[in-house]
Amino acid sequence: MVFLNKIKIKKILGIFLIILLLSVNFSDSFQKIVNFPHEIYVIEGEERVLNFNLPIKLKATAEENYIMEVNGSKKADYNLNLKNPIKLQSDKTGEIDLNIKLFGFLPIRSMKVKVLPDVKLYPGGQSIGVKLKTKGVIVVGLSEIEAEDGKAHSPGLDANVNVGDIVYKIDDQKVNTAEEVSKVINNISDRPVKLEIKRKDTWEKISVQPIKDKTDGKYKIGLWVRDNTAGVGTLTFYHDKSKKYGALGHAITDITTGIIMPVNNGEIVSSKVASVIQGKKGKPGEIRGIFYNEDKKIGNIEKNTSQGLYGTVYSQLINDKIPKALSIGLQQHIKEGPAKILTTLDDNQVEMYDIEIEKLTMQPSKTGKSMIIKVTDPRLLEKTGGIVQGMSGSPIIQENKIVGAVTHVFVNDPSKGYGIFIEWMLEEADINLMEKQ
Repeated sequence: MVFLNKIKIKKILGIFLIILLLSVNFSDSFQKIVNFPHEIYVIEGEERVLNFNLPIKLKATAEENYIMEVNGSKKADYNLNLKNPIKLQSDKTGEIDLNIKLFGFLPIRSMKVKVLPDVKLYPGGQSIGVKLKTKGVIVVGLSEIEAEDGKAHSPGLDANVNVGDIVYKIDDQKVNTAEEVSKVINNISDRPVKLEIKRKDTWEKISVQPIKDKTDGKYKIGLWVRDNTAGVGTLTFYHDKSKKYGALGHAITDITTGIIMPVNNGEIVSSKVASVIQGKKGKPGEIRGIFYNEDKKIGNIEKNTSQGLYGTVYSQLINDKIPKALSIGLQQHIKEGPAKILTTLDDNQVEMYDIEIEKLTMQPSKTGKSMIIKVTDPRLLEKTGGIVQGMSGSPIIQENKIVGAVTHVFVNDPSKGYGIFIEWMLEEADINLMEKQ
């Protein structure tokens, strides 16, 4: 009888523990912990304060900690109350891996703390031309083909190909242009072909039966595809030692499908501002530019991400307005209040304009909406109405530090828009931030 009671007690405790873990797992606080950043940056010799404001206690363990003070002490284990601010500080550069446990025993995740030297970047503001060629081809439309029997067929639609799919291979042959797609299909003729596609975040293989077009006798699968794009934007920064750059602060997306265009190759070239269309409520403005000296490339395009455009330049990119490298400002350095942006409008010269950082959103992970900014400079308001397309990437300067870049305009109020923290752009730039400048 006693033995049975013990079994019942163990079952009850087990059920209680399962309910407890499930309730924690689906709680808002737990989800916020799960979404903690994988990496946190701290500048050497400075203090970083983290405010989570969560009613939870955690245990953080550092396997090797020779450089980091947490809340004023340097040790291997820390009991942290997330209701209170957490202060990180180090006088040495390096990296620490923290293992985080709930209730002191339930592993949740690991987090890397990087103590950086004083990272310096040359601020941009220059107008640049962008030419991007895609990796794979983007399906932007499906069409019908009139076969030799006079009937209309849509092979792509019949095979469940969707607008927005990216075709990378046809029968194991890589395709990066519309011309390559046509060539492969015609060489295969009338047998089914296998498309290797990416649909959102999943890979799929789809079999499609080509149809011989009655009008020209060529085999087709009824897909309209896009393989390149071009436009103008603004350079955010240039890192002299690595020759890396960052621009735009947001991705180049396909105009039809809205998906981020994968990069096969590309280049940035010099751009002149041809005209400026002023932004109005409900109708964003635009900087219209023209490319020049196209045979003299400024740099290549290696990455197109939600945080911007990145690559390597072939020579120094230094503007005349601020011809010196500035320190970066992390989240904790930025304040709501006056700031500046650098951008190019008149005479193709980089100029500095006044803005106000109205709202900051302290972020544990990368996003393009880190802050809300408002143009306050009468000169810029008169010329553009505020933020216009083509200004994306304009660096934001506060207290002589590069703290971010302009990313988006508010459609209903062109004087306002979003900015991204510079640290999120640096994560994408493939710069060795641990190296002394």
